[in-house]
Amino acid sequence: MPVEAPLEFIRPREPKPEWLKVRAPGSENYLRLKGLMKELRLHTVCEEARCPNIGECWHHGTATFMILGDVCTRACSYCAVSHGKPHELDTAEPERVAGAIASMALRHAVITSVDRDDLADGGAFIFAETIRLTRERVPDCRIEVLIPDFQGIETSLRVVLDAGPDVLNHNIETVPRLYRMARSGGKYPRSLELLDRSRRYRPNIGTKTGIMVGLGEEIDEIVQVFTDLSNVGVSILTIGQYLRPTPSHAPMVRYYHPDEFAELKAIALSKGFVHVESGPLVRSSYHAHEQADAFLNGSPRT
Repeated sequence: MPVEAPLEFIRPREPKPEWLKVRAPGSENYLRLKGLMKELRLHTVCEEARCPNIGECWHHGTATFMILGDVCTRACSYCAVSHGKPHELDTAEPERVAGAIASMALRHAVITSVDRDDLADGGAFIFAETIRLTRERVPDCRIEVLIPDFQGIETSLRVVLDAGPDVLNHNIETVPRLYRMARSGGKYPRSLELLDRSRRYRPNIGTKTGIMVGLGEEIDEIVQVFTDLSNVGVSILTIGQYLRPTPSHAPMVRYYHPDEFAELKAIALSKGFVHVESGPLVRSSYHAHEQADAFLNGSPRT
């Protein structure tokens, strides 16, 4: 006969706060974009990562395209994207992404990917081709790329930067102490180095990163990350709430109140960032066009 756990060890599931509740997607434009993605056999991080803003963003005709397939070679404990052995590289994918961006008449497109540690260049060539073909099809569209760390290979980073994106994003994700738990294969110093290399190599291209809170970090650790990012010249910062995708993913330690996000934003701005987006539902690509405006209308950091 099983022994019941004492009442003090039974923790009821913490209800989601009101500020994290969003309306289920279903607008006409959302359904149109969903159909377009399926027709063109494209993946979006909006769907794969179960982003809570998918309804709002797709309703307004914006989406974050996920290239290099939908299977990641890493198994980060916070991420909902599938991991394992990736499928064969699809060299026609850049043309389909560019075509979708043209069909949607986007003014700001975000392109990201899974990690492809199985490829010698980490997928940098496919990023560059996607940028190049999008420029050909939609010359006025601003392009933001959210890239993996390419295992620290500087030539891969330069291939992407030489293609001329408007914004180079690489998420720092969490504080150094939690990297071993949260980021399979990731290294905090390597991510900082990538952002620093990007700014030094192409100072006219805005550098951007994001951090999620709720994994068990301390406030002083977050502030130190802000300092580290500022020291390597990052211009744009996003701060959002970690939400556990499934019970098998890293546990969420606590919800941050909107007032705490406002306080974190004030601290970050005091560090010199050009733009800070901070809130419970903020994700890396949330209001991405506004973040790019802040950098492009301001002065590149030197």
